[in-house]
Amino acid sequence: MQATPLDEIPRYPIQEYGDCAEAAGAVHQERRPLAVGQAVREVWRYALARDIGELVDLRGIVHDEATGETWPTEHVMVPRQSGGEEADAHALILAAIEQKRTKGGAAYASGKTLVVFLDAGAGEWYPNRVARALPDPLHFATVWVVGLQKIDDGNYVYGVTNLDVSNGDAPTFLVLINKDFDRWEVTDLQ
Repeated sequence: MQATPLDEIPRYPIQEYGDCAEAAGAVHQERRPLAVGQAVREVWRYALARDIGELVDLRGIVHDEATGETWPTEHVMVPRQSGGEEADAHALILAAIEQKRTKGGAAYASGKTLVVFLDAGAGEWYPNRVARALPDPLHFATVWVVGLQKIDDGNYVYGVTNLDVSNGDAPTFLVLINKDFDRWEVTDLQ
């Protein structure tokens, strides 16, 4: 039996998200911006193997308290209304990136990390394929995609992917955020 390349293995069956959103209710909707930001920060902390500080302000600047380094971020959402049976997650993610990329070109995006929140139920998508289809020039330093995968016993599980294939595969993680928002666990998928 021949092994299937990671690029061909689907990631994140987002089509289930609509059910997740309904199950999550108002509490999750209220905490969603915090959860998305925290999910990305926890992956960075995990990947860098060091503590990264709090989100500094509402403009989305992540601050590393140990080194003083900062990472300015921009955010874009693929809204729930974009989903459905005919929706294409690959195309929706790339369209959201293009929307932000063309907002102000290099002057606007240079040095920033773009975080795409995939809120649409749009089927499975393949991080490596999306990463290889990024526009050139991208202008952003890097792009992360975050999407709610499931709710398990009141705990939220987010998929977090860095669309960077320079080392082979797009780094992909699951972040479990407990229902009280006081514990976070990161699992490295690829």
